[in-house]
Amino acid sequence: MVIPFTASLLDSLDDGPELLPLAGRVRRLELGDGAWLDLAPGWATASDALFERLVTDVPWQADRRTMYDRVVEVPRLVSSYGVGEALPDPVLAAARDDLNEHYARRGAPDEQLFRRAGLCFYRTGDDSIAWHGDRVGSGLGRDTMVGILSLGAPRTLAVRSRRTGRVDRFPLGHGDLLVMGGSCQRTHEHAIAKTKKAVGPRISVQFRPRWDEGVAGRGTQTGAAPRA
Repeated sequence: MVIPFTASLLDSLDDGPELLPLAGRVRRLELGDGAWLDLAPGWATASDALFERLVTDVPWQADRRTMYDRVVEVPRLVSSYGVGEALPDPVLAAARDDLNEHYARRGAPDEQLFRRAGLCFYRTGDDSIAWHGDRVGSGLGRDTMVGILSLGAPRTLAVRSRRTGRVDRFPLGHGDLLVMGGSCQRTHEHAIAKTKKAVGPRISVQFRPRWDEGVAGRGTQTGAAPRA
């Protein structure tokens, strides 16, 4: 697969990615109704090489969903990794471990720590995801966390309160980290809208807990959580 991508002026494809320490870097925003977001801009530095490896090495698949009376193609490519499956790059395994260590130190129970991963490939501004809350939160009625590492071209993640309709927008750039926690999946929805602007490709890496199983394994999954 060949996707045009303009490397960052600050990164070099000859350098390996570096994950900066999370302690003292994460900023928490309270959204109300028990929901919160943690933001760590530029967490993964020198990540152009990682982006290029994921583009070429991940077994991307076109997902299909039933919408009303027809089956439509999901406007992004996806790949999933279940509990115990090797992630497609050692940097992602290190990112998952760093996140788990950080949140365990902050008192997160083991059931909320990250055990699975899903990847989305937004190729152009036409690729998107509609408003949704990950089903693990809304379906099980308990708090959960979803961590998102954004790589590639910037896209905006919108978060909307189910109760008030208030929308907050968070531009996610190359190497940025966003973690949704508390009641966020039950009390809020999130989306990435289509854009007519000329934007480059983006990969979203989502880390999820063990109980967000859907159907174990890689590929299209009936009943699996949506991917941001």
